[in-house]
Amino acid sequence: MAMMTMARAINDALRLEMKRDPDVLMMGIDLHTGVMRVSAGLLDEFGEKRVISTPITESAIVGAAVGAAAAGLRPVAELMFVDFIGVCFDQLFNQAAKMRYMFGGKAKIPMVLRTTCGAGMGAAAHHSQSLESWFMHVPGLKVVMPSTPYDAKGLLIAAIRDDNPVVFIEHKGLYFQEGADDVPEDEYTIPLGKADIKREGGDVTVVATASMVHVALATAEKLADEGISLEVLDPRSLSPLDEGAIVRSVEKTNRLVVLHEEVKFAGSGAEIAAMAAERCFDSLDAPIVRIGAPFTPVPFASQLEDAYIPSGDQLATAVRELTG
Repeated sequence: MAMMTMARAINDALRLEMKRDPDVLMMGIDLHTGVMRVSAGLLDEFGEKRVISTPITESAIVGAAVGAAAAGLRPVAELMFVDFIGVCFDQLFNQAAKMRYMFGGKAKIPMVLRTTCGAGMGAAAHHSQSLESWFMHVPGLKVVMPSTPYDAKGLLIAAIRDDNPVVFIEHKGLYFQEGADDVPEDEYTIPLGKADIKREGGDVTVVATASMVHVALATAEKLADEGISLEVLDPRSLSPLDEGAIVRSVEKTNRLVVLHEEVKFAGSGAEIAAMAAERCFDSLDAPIVRIGAPFTPVPFASQLEDAYIPSGDQLATAVRELTG
């Protein structure tokens, strides 16, 4: 066991899987360091035939990964920022996601597309978005968003071993935030599609993703002093979504808040809220509340960026209204 940042936990997962399986390889821009040095040291250990630094051509990175996966390898492609997904939609949405279906299950596409999301770094509108709901809408893709180093390592190993394309989204603001628990140094997996209760509570269920999990946990601590008990649920995977875990929590608390950094309009929270409304209608004692970013590009000015990102104060206000 060791205390690991998320950056180290992801690096550890990549290293262990590349040691275990010679078919695992990486491709992306500047992989000698990677985003936030997440892939540092892997080129020296595994060589340029398995850690492939590519030109700045995202469409080629994703296209090459799809082809490698179809040919029997297990590529982990790195897209520096999820904002760049637009130039490789066809390769991911029309090829990777559909190939197994169109060939009657005979073709497997065991690839992982690692990418980053999130504001708060002063990176402006082209490098700060959270676009996870885009991927959720495509049958054939699995979508994973870890919030802790422990989850990141176990989920990434599971994603690499999965025979389907997985979009693995990492929030930049979490790379160097220490996890609450030690992370095993050996390999382990966390099943995709299984949520985790980060804090048990009885008054309100808060379904939160990525960095918002930590906002929810901090808010839960403050509200506990007011006698309000929050249950914080982290889906970890948005597709497949652990609907059962969310339903069980809402049936216990009878109230639901969905908290995410992506824009509120048509975000992942809309699907979660709709599902809960359909399956938990008789259990709900109050309307479902969604908290997300405003419907605008991510601002560059620091004051505006701070205002753009959903806050603990917003969550606390919503919870007080639900329980008041």
